[in-house]
Amino acid sequence: MRNGFSFAELLLTLAVTGLLVGIAVPRLSIILDGIEVQSAAARLVAAHQRARMMAVTRGRVLVLSVRADSVTIRPRDGVAPFWSEAGPGAAQVALEGTTRQFTFSPEGLTLGLSNATLRLRRGSATRAVVISRLGRTRIMP
Repeated sequence: MRNGFSFAELLLTLAVTGLLVGIAVPRLSIILDGIEVQSAAARLVAAHQRARMMAVTRGRVLVLSVRADSVTIRPRDGVAPFWSEAGPGAAQVALEGTTRQFTFSPEGLTLGLSNATLRLRRGSATRAVVISRLGRTRIMP
Protein backbone atom coordinates (compact mmCIF):
# COMPACT_ATOMS: atom_id res chain seq x y z
CA MET A 1 0.00 0.00 0.00
CA ARG A 2 1.31 3.45 -0.86
CA ASN A 3 0.67 6.65 1.07
CA GLY A 4 0.21 10.10 -0.51
CA PHE A 5 -0.62 11.30 -4.00
CA SER A 6 1.23 11.06 -7.26
CA PHE A 7 2.37 14.17 -9.09
CA ALA A 8 -0.29 13.65 -11.78
CA GLU A 9 -3.08 13.43 -9.19
CA LEU A 10 -1.85 16.59 -7.49
CA LEU A 11 -1.68 18.44 -10.82
CA LEU A 12 -5.22 17.33 -11.75
CA THR A 13 -6.55 18.48 -8.36
CA LEU A 14 -4.91 21.90 -8.75
CA ALA A 15 -6.28 22.27 -12.30
CA VAL A 16 -9.85 21.49 -11.20
CA THR A 17 -9.51 23.84 -8.23
CA GLY A 18 -8.22 26.60 -10.54
CA LEU A 19 -11.19 26.15 -12.88
CA LEU A 20 -13.67 26.32 -10.01
CA VAL A 21 -12.05 29.45 -8.61
CA GLY A 22 -11.99 30.99 -12.10
CA ILE A 23 -15.74 30.44 -12.37
CA ALA A 24 -16.60 31.58 -8.82
CA VAL A 25 -14.56 34.80 -8.54
CA PRO A 26 -16.37 36.82 -11.26
CA ARG A 27 -19.75 35.84 -9.83
CA LEU A 28 -18.59 36.76 -6.35
CA SER A 29 -17.45 40.14 -7.67
CA ILE A 30 -20.90 40.79 -9.16
CA ILE A 31 -22.55 39.85 -5.87
CA LEU A 32 -20.22 42.11 -3.88
CA ASP A 33 -20.90 45.03 -6.25
CA GLY A 34 -24.64 44.58 -5.71
CA ILE A 35 -24.23 44.47 -1.94
CA GLU A 36 -22.11 47.65 -1.87
CA VAL A 37 -24.53 49.57 -4.12
CA GLN A 38 -27.54 48.47 -2.05
CA SER A 39 -25.72 49.46 1.14
CA ALA A 40 -24.84 52.90 -0.26
CA ALA A 41 -28.47 53.43 -1.32
CA ALA A 42 -29.70 52.44 2.14
CA ARG A 43 -27.24 54.88 3.75
CA LEU A 44 -28.52 57.71 1.53
CA VAL A 45 -32.12 56.91 2.47
CA ALA A 46 -31.14 56.88 6.17
CA ALA A 47 -29.33 60.23 5.81
CA HIS A 48 -32.42 61.73 4.14
CA GLN A 49 -34.66 60.49 6.95
CA ARG A 50 -32.17 61.71 9.56
CA ALA A 51 -32.06 65.21 8.02
CA ARG A 52 -35.84 65.35 7.86
CA MET A 53 -36.24 64.30 11.50
CA MET A 54 -33.49 66.68 12.66
CA ALA A 55 -35.22 69.59 10.90
CA VAL A 56 -38.50 68.74 12.64
CA THR A 57 -37.04 68.14 16.11
CA ARG A 58 -34.77 71.20 16.02
CA GLY A 59 -37.40 73.41 14.39
CA ARG A 60 -34.81 74.71 11.90
CA VAL A 61 -34.24 74.72 8.18
CA LEU A 62 -31.53 72.14 7.46
CA VAL A 63 -29.63 71.25 4.30
CA LEU A 64 -28.61 67.71 3.36
CA SER A 65 -25.65 67.73 0.93
CA VAL A 66 -24.98 64.51 -0.95
CA ARG A 67 -21.59 64.30 -2.63
CA ALA A 68 -19.55 61.33 -3.79
CA ASP A 69 -17.07 61.77 -0.94
CA SER A 70 -19.37 62.94 1.87
CA VAL A 71 -22.93 63.28 3.10
CA THR A 72 -23.55 66.17 5.52
CA ILE A 73 -26.42 67.81 7.38
CA ARG A 74 -25.95 71.46 8.28
CA PRO A 75 -28.14 74.46 9.09
CA ARG A 76 -29.07 76.59 6.11
CA ASP A 77 -27.28 79.61 7.54
CA GLY A 78 -24.37 77.72 9.10
CA VAL A 79 -21.13 76.25 7.88
CA ALA A 80 -20.36 73.66 10.56
CA PRO A 81 -22.27 70.42 9.97
CA PHE A 82 -24.50 68.86 12.60
CA TRP A 83 -23.78 65.41 11.16
CA SER A 84 -21.59 63.94 8.46
CA GLU A 85 -20.37 60.61 7.13
CA ALA A 86 -18.39 59.27 4.20
CA GLY A 87 -20.20 59.29 0.89
CA PRO A 88 -20.73 56.39 -1.51
CA GLY A 89 -17.30 56.95 -3.04
CA ALA A 90 -15.69 55.48 0.09
CA ALA A 91 -16.98 52.06 -1.04
CA GLN A 92 -16.00 52.73 -4.69
CA VAL A 93 -19.67 53.36 -5.54
CA ALA A 94 -20.11 56.11 -8.13
CA LEU A 95 -22.74 58.78 -7.53
CA GLU A 96 -23.83 60.04 -10.94
CA GLY A 97 -24.40 63.74 -11.41
CA THR A 98 -23.37 66.76 -9.41
CA THR A 99 -23.64 67.54 -5.71
CA ARG A 100 -27.26 67.36 -4.63
CA GLN A 101 -28.65 69.50 -1.84
CA PHE A 102 -31.99 68.94 -0.14
CA THR A 103 -33.39 71.69 2.05
CA PHE A 104 -35.82 70.62 4.78
CA SER A 105 -38.34 72.92 6.42
CA PRO A 106 -39.15 72.63 10.14
CA GLU A 107 -42.32 70.80 9.05
CA GLY A 108 -40.21 68.09 7.39
CA LEU A 109 -40.99 69.03 3.78
CA THR A 110 -38.32 69.34 1.15
CA LEU A 111 -38.12 72.91 -0.15
CA GLY A 112 -37.48 73.89 -3.74
CA LEU A 113 -37.72 70.59 -5.55
CA SER A 114 -40.46 68.23 -6.58
CA ASN A 115 -38.71 64.86 -7.04
CA ALA A 116 -35.07 63.86 -7.17
CA THR A 117 -33.25 60.74 -8.28
CA LEU A 118 -29.78 59.77 -7.06
CA ARG A 119 -28.16 57.11 -9.26
CA LEU A 120 -25.52 54.81 -7.80
CA ARG A 121 -23.28 52.46 -9.78
CA ARG A 122 -20.47 50.00 -9.15
CA GLY A 123 -19.51 47.56 -11.85
CA SER A 124 -22.72 46.27 -13.42
CA ALA A 125 -24.79 46.91 -10.27
CA THR A 126 -26.98 50.01 -10.23
CA ARG A 127 -29.63 51.46 -7.94
CA ALA A 128 -31.64 54.66 -8.03
CA VAL A 129 -32.81 56.41 -4.87
CA VAL A 130 -36.01 58.31 -5.69
CA ILE A 131 -36.95 61.07 -3.25
CA SER A 132 -40.30 62.82 -3.27
CA ARG A 133 -40.99 66.33 -2.00
CA LEU A 134 -43.08 64.87 0.82
CA GLY A 135 -40.09 62.94 2.10
CA ARG A 136 -40.84 59.51 0.75
CA THR A 137 -37.83 57.57 -0.43
CA ARG A 138 -37.64 54.46 -2.60
CA ILE A 139 -34.75 52.37 -3.81
CA MET A 140 -35.26 51.28 -7.40
CA PRO A 141 -33.21 48.66 -9.28
